Amino acid sequence: MDKTERLFAVMDALRRHRRPVTAAALAEEQGVSVRTLYRDVRTLIGLGAPIVGEAGVGYMLKPGFFLPPLMFTPEELEALVLGSRWVEAQPDAGLAGAARNALGKIATASPEDLRERMKDTGLWPILMRGGASAPVPVLGLVRRAIREEKALLIVYSDGKGQPSQRDIWPVQLAFHEGKQLVAAWCCLRQAFRHFRVDRITSASATEARYGRKRAVLAREWREEWARLYPDSVQASS
Repeated sequence: MDKTERLFAVMDALRRHRRPVTAAALAEEQGVSVRTLYRDVRTLIGLGAPIVGEAGVGYMLKPGFFLPPLMFTPEELEALVLGSRWVEAQPDAGLAGAARNALGKIATASPEDLRERMKDTGLWPILMRGGASAPVPVLGLVRRAIREEKALLIVYSDGKGQPSQRDIWPVQLAFHEGKQLVAAWCCLRQAFRHFRVDRITSASATEARYGRKRAVLAREWREEWARLYPDSVQASS
């Protein structure tokens, strides 16, 4: 890897981290010495990159900074296309449309027109269910609640078909074959619960804020999940 590629790689690494990351961690990730990493950071700062931090503490990009369009590696492009096609096939109309638009923007905003390459990467998601899924409007409500940290009022049927009304604070939304699951703090039970979307018979947004920051709730939920299911694997959210 030449120096220019290395500098871009350091910027990409900093963009992935939302908190300060040490030079040692960056150097290990890039496969270079700490001394080289320090030199690369100084070079980037000299070129105008908005990097804040210092040796021994850690570095990060200033909030609000966006890198200009860059070329994608074949593997990066395949990952983007495969992931977007999987999202397009989900019963969340809003996310499906966003995935299509995102692929279009990626193709046209890159220095090289990638549309032809994106038409056939040779990778397609296979969804094991019969026919196309009808849109599920509640998914959009859940995503909005997560973004805005505002409670949802739902009517939920348990395994015996008994309905109950709940105020919930959605924390995570999981998609798997043919099913969607909402991990949320249930104000009725005063505990984390997992709600199958197909059992939510009605849902409405409220203006009530979560009682705690979603970041705090998400951390508590992950800790509880890891305690209850130590052999499970969670994807990054």
